[in-house]
Amino acid sequence: MQINKGHIKLMIVLILVSGLFAFSSVRNAKRKVSEPEINFLGDDNLFITPQTVSKLLIQNNQSIANKPKEIIDLKYLETALNSNPLIKEAQVFMSVDGVITTEIEQKQPIARVNTNASYYIDTEGSYMPLSTNYSARVPMVTGNVLKNDLQNVYNIANKVYTDEFLKQHVVEIHQNEDKSIDVRFRLNDFVIKFGSLKKLDKKLNNLKAFYQKAYKDKTLDSYSTVNLKFDNQVICTKK
Repeated sequence: MQINKGHIKLMIVLILVSGLFAFSSVRNAKRKVSEPEINFLGDDNLFITPQTVSKLLIQNNQSIANKPKEIIDLKYLETALNSNPLIKEAQVFMSVDGVITTEIEQKQPIARVNTNASYYIDTEGSYMPLSTNYSARVPMVTGNVLKNDLQNVYNIANKVYTDEFLKQHVVEIHQNEDKSIDVRFRLNDFVIKFGSLKKLDKKLNNLKAFYQKAYKDKTLDSYSTVNLKFDNQVICTKK
C-alpha cells in the first residue's frame, strides 16, 4: 500500500499548528491584566472619581489588576458599575494583551431638590444623589416633593434645562401641595405662578412676551407676582 507523503506532511503541519494554537490560548488566558484605564465621556465635571470607579472594578472582593485574563468577568464588572446611582451607562472592554478599559457616562443633573432630603433630578427624570466631588449649578427645587413622584417637577425642570431664556433666569422651582408650580428668577423679586403645567409652552410664550415688554419699560421690579394660570393673559400684582 503506497502512502501519500503529501498527506502525511499536511497532517503533521495541522498537528503542529493545533498544538501551537492551544499553547498560545492557554498562555493568553493566564496573562495578567493591567490596571484598568478609566475614560469619562462627555462633561469634564466629575461627580464620580476615577478612584471610586476603581473600587467598583473588583471580583471576589479583590482588585482585578494583576489577575489572569481567564477569570475576568466583563459583564459582572459592567453590572457593578451600572449599579452606581451616579453612572448613567458604563462599558468594560479587554484587549488581547490584557488591557482593561472602562468607558463611563455620568448622569447629568438638571435640578437639585432641597426639602427634607437633598438630591438631584437627572435628564431622565430619575433620582441622582449629591456628589462629594462636584456640585452642579442647577435650579433649586423646594416645596412638596417626593423622591418616588418626580414627574411633575421633572417636566418643568427639563423645560428650564432645554430653554436658553429659562436656563439663564430660573433659580428656584417650587411645587405646592396641589402640584401647582411657582418659579423665581435670579435677578427679579417676583414669583411666577404657572399653576398646573397644562399648556406649558403657551404659558412660557406669554411669560417671555411679558418679560421683554416689562424689561423695555423698566417695570420688572414693580411686581410681586406674575400669574400665568389663565389662557391668553398675564396677570401681574404690583408691590
